[in-house]
Amino acid sequence: MGRAYNPSMPAIQLLPELLINQIAAGEVIERPASALKELLENSLDAGAQAINIELSAGGVKLVSVSDDGMGIARPELKLALARHATSKIGSLDDLEHVASLGFRGEALASIASVSRMELTSRHADERHAWRISAEGPALGEPEPATLARGTRIDVRELYFNTPARRKFLKSEPTEYAHCEEAFRRIALSRPDVAFSLSHNGRARFQLKPQPLPARITAILGDDFGDGALPVEETGGQIALRGAISSPSHAKGTRDAQYFFVNGRCIRDKLVAHAIRQAYADVLHHDRHPAFVLFLDIDPQLVDVNVHPAKAEVRFRDSRAAHQFIFHALHKTLARSAGDTAAVATSAPAPMAPAPSAPAQYSSQSMMRLGVSQPLASQPLALYDTLFARPAPAAATATAVLPDSAQQAAPPALPAGNDEHPLGFALAQLAGIYILAENSQGLIIIDMHAAHERIMYERLKTALDGRAIPMQPLLVPVRFNAEALDVATAEDEHEALQDLGFDVAPAGPGAIVVRGVPALLADADTQALTLDVLHEVREFGASRIATERRNELLGTMACHAAVRANRRLTIPEMNALLRDMEATERSGQCNHGRPTWHAFSVHDLDRLFRRGE
Repeated sequence: MGRAYNPSMPAIQLLPELLINQIAAGEVIERPASALKELLENSLDAGAQAINIELSAGGVKLVSVSDDGMGIARPELKLALARHATSKIGSLDDLEHVASLGFRGEALASIASVSRMELTSRHADERHAWRISAEGPALGEPEPATLARGTRIDVRELYFNTPARRKFLKSEPTEYAHCEEAFRRIALSRPDVAFSLSHNGRARFQLKPQPLPARITAILGDDFGDGALPVEETGGQIALRGAISSPSHAKGTRDAQYFFVNGRCIRDKLVAHAIRQAYADVLHHDRHPAFVLFLDIDPQLVDVNVHPAKAEVRFRDSRAAHQFIFHALHKTLARSAGDTAAVATSAPAPMAPAPSAPAQYSSQSMMRLGVSQPLASQPLALYDTLFARPAPAAATATAVLPDSAQQAAPPALPAGNDEHPLGFALAQLAGIYILAENSQGLIIIDMHAAHERIMYERLKTALDGRAIPMQPLLVPVRFNAEALDVATAEDEHEALQDLGFDVAPAGPGAIVVRGVPALLADADTQALTLDVLHEVREFGASRIATERRNELLGTMACHAAVRANRRLTIPEMNALLRDMEATERSGQCNHGRPTWHAFSVHDLDRLFRRGE
């Protein structure tokens, strides 16, 4: 039954153009770094070979970008500040083949609606430059100006007319840190272009056109450059190039991971999973690879129009893209170790049983990407276990990555004493395994994996109760951190408190931790805090609270779990066994690996050929 008409209710009406632009600004221009990113992309799309950036007060007072690109003709200056006006696309077919960084025609109009903007440009065919100014809804007329070539855009007093939005901006060091990260991504994407960046009149970066390895070293430092492995793999309509860190140069944090699709820096969990799997056999789970990778693919095979800030993409054949990335990196890592045979034969162990796919799927997937032959000859059973379902027939199917909390059902506890099916500890082996005896025989327990599951379930239960209890530290822990880590500590203070952390900036390059989750009080405070900050920074507090929740709790549980080579007493081992018996899904750790194996006395008798 429909709702009764109420004449006092407001009628449906069109929104004013300024309000429409300000709504768009709320989606696209989150902070000064967002405006900087959009302006830099416009400069690159205009063919600029040299770009200069000036920032003031973290970009809140001023974001200025000047380039030597093709410029904007006088008749088009007003149109450049209009919403949905663009030279990049003109039809749906153009959108499906888009190769430019910008294409929606929203950015300049959105920025102009919430700032005092001045756009000066000289088109190559004009005798002098022209300038147009905008202040919120007020748009001026073009007037003659002086500029040698290209375009200069000055954005001042961001959000001056929307104080509710401006009050959510953070401190100057925090906003600058986000601007610098946006600059790093753009500078890495185009090593052939010169860039300079200054903040409050002080030069921060001066980059000349250079080969990609030199640009990577200039942005990420000599530590990455010295241990980098070059990646170069091509097949049909897809190619992967760039550099990855060798396992021996892996980092304790995720702060040096950049992935570009057709020149656009993106975050994609399918890509992240493929990279993790390539390193699975050679990298300890506490370490993280550093990488700068460029995936070049036919624009028709990837959809870039899925996120307001164009930070995500959707592959037409996500499974095939995953396979290509995994094999390219797996081959690089194997070659670096001198193990060329391993490229065609080795692969990470399956994480969970799953239905098998048709044997032809691998070649069909690659053919959809224009690759005539797969990169390696191994069967696709691995990928069925990764995606936990048979291969779909449609080329546009979307892969579903495994969730650490949704693995196959763990095995039931072993038979034996009803009260204690895992029995009682006998000894510790190799600093890794607990040997226990129950009424049926021998139980071997991976102590780290078992403890990780226990802590994971406890953290989930605590978070289900709204927030994880915090343990104040008697002596606060202070340590140096990257600028973006410091910014995240300030930006996401409330979200971190819900996770049991009391973290705050302690200057432009340091963090102080005054409290940690009570369940993790014995963990390495610095390593734990940095890992959590990187998760929150990469995926945002809203995604951490929903779809990424279990992954984050798994990271935290891993830090809390008892480490290899730690000697346990018999009572400590038995306490761990009792906790396992009281914990759901304790037969697997939260990465899907088994936590124990049972060997009956009969199994042992057969091993020693007793009774023959």
